[in-house]
Amino acid sequence: MLFNSYEFIFAFWPVSFVVYFLLNRFCPPIIGKLWLALASLFFYSWWSIKSLPLILASIAFNYIMGRAISHADKSRSVRKLLLTLAITGDVLLLGYYKYADFLITNVNSLFSAQLQLLQLALPLGISFFTFTQIAYLVDAYRGSAKEYSIVNYVLFVTFYPHLIAGPILHHKEMMPQFDRARSKVIIPGNVARGLFVFCIGLFKKVVIADTLAPIATQGFDVSAHLGFVEAWTTSLAYTLQLYFDFSGYSDMAIGIALLFNIKLPINFNSPYKALSIQDFWRRWHMTLSRFLRDYIYIPLGGNRKGHFRTYFNLVATFVIGGIWHGAGWTFIIWGLMHGVAQVIQRLWKKTGIVLPNWVAWFITFMFINFSWVFFRAKTWDDAIKVFRGMFDIGSIDLSMSLLGQVLLIFVGLVVAVFARNSMEMNKKFRPNLRHAAFIAFLFVFSVLYFNQVSEFLYFTF
Repeated sequence: MLFNSYEFIFAFWPVSFVVYFLLNRFCPPIIGKLWLALASLFFYSWWSIKSLPLILASIAFNYIMGRAISHADKSRSVRKLLLTLAITGDVLLLGYYKYADFLITNVNSLFSAQLQLLQLALPLGISFFTFTQIAYLVDAYRGSAKEYSIVNYVLFVTFYPHLIAGPILHHKEMMPQFDRARSKVIIPGNVARGLFVFCIGLFKKVVIADTLAPIATQGFDVSAHLGFVEAWTTSLAYTLQLYFDFSGYSDMAIGIALLFNIKLPINFNSPYKALSIQDFWRRWHMTLSRFLRDYIYIPLGGNRKGHFRTYFNLVATFVIGGIWHGAGWTFIIWGLMHGVAQVIQRLWKKTGIVLPNWVAWFITFMFINFSWVFFRAKTWDDAIKVFRGMFDIGSIDLSMSLLGQVLLIFVGLVVAVFARNSMEMNKKFRPNLRHAAFIAFLFVFSVLYFNQVSEFLYFTF
């Protein structure tokens, strides 16, 4: 079930909302949580009922291990052993479904073997619900999270606004919100703000991202050769499509959750306004950046063991981040590029040279645009095809159809770089007639685009 679908907007979402608050009004609090947990599992099962046993097994395993870690608080060695076993189990599950065929393919290539591919269907959202639960296990080990209610834990993992593509949540920042007395009644202000943010995200996804998508798809997946203008429109179209698609999803998730009086963490803060690669990762997929920092970079040693070890930890963290995104060498190259860029930036800062803002922005944005080529390309040859066109100055040819694409990309770039983002707009939101008209315009205009509905890009990661 897509956020940008008739069945979600006009059936599932309003029904889950109304029933939840009716149960909170007339029943014990646990009943409302149970309803929301079951509704979230139904939401997940809408895609494929075959994936339901897997997520339930993952939840049961991590709930049991989390409780065991919490109850073993008198023995650090036992807790550490349990944590290691639990994380190993999660990583093996993720690895089996996401990376088994990738490993088999590489073994076949290296050793001229003929091992049969498993052809496993990737369970929806497995990367996100696995990372969410790993974070919970580590927090339980550190003593900052405990959960003794199975209903609460299921709701924490499956709460449908964030289940499929994040944000990646911490138990301690989410579950206390469900227990506040004030959260159990409808708050008109939260409803108004939630609808406002949701409609912004909906517009970003179905009007902007889905309009840019065919340009990127044509260049990466269809065209055998790209001229100079075609290659740049291809790369920039995907750069903008990915931002508006994923940030649109995050906006919709935040808006949906706000109707339930739950505040999800912000996941995007105008990343294409960044003036350095470090600044970019403070703005892009912020909850993933937080996870990589807290659960990979710092445990590896962070910046506490000298310059060389710091640089190694940075590169290793981003390579792991690349692997998390997908099973392919292009994702590993993308992660490696960002890790090396982090090192180069730190070395540059040691020179004391400060670039003008526009130069810093241009270098940062161009690097990000180039790196997204590897992120999007299905094969090495696809990436090289785009890069070859981007530097083929002799093939400049601007037809009328390309001119329309260039203008569309220019508008999208202006919005991404100069316009206020959804969170900045939300701060200035007031429940008045002007904003009501704005919400209505965004919603109606977006619904008119439902004839070209597509899945969110991060559903496949």
